[in-house]
Amino acid sequence: MPIKSYLAHPCEGKKDALIASLSSIAQCELLPAENEDVVIVITDTSTEEEDQQLKSRLDNLEALKLLVLVSGFDTPKNP
Repeated sequence: MPIKSYLAHPCEGKKDALIASLSSIAQCELLPAENEDVVIVITDTSTEEEDQQLKSRLDNLEALKLLVLVSGFDTPKNP
């Protein structure tokens, strides 16, 4: 299952709107920075296809200015 972490940069003045949008997505965990206009987003999906769909959904958020992948890996499937 793909697990990835991103830095999400909101459009100017839209950090709260971005947090609200991201909070409504079940595969996302958020860690909003207190002193900067950035949100750490951790995603956890079951398949590569689900991961691609989630990435597309994230890229289309209106309050999102920039999404930067920080780390990503696939956990091995149990036999």
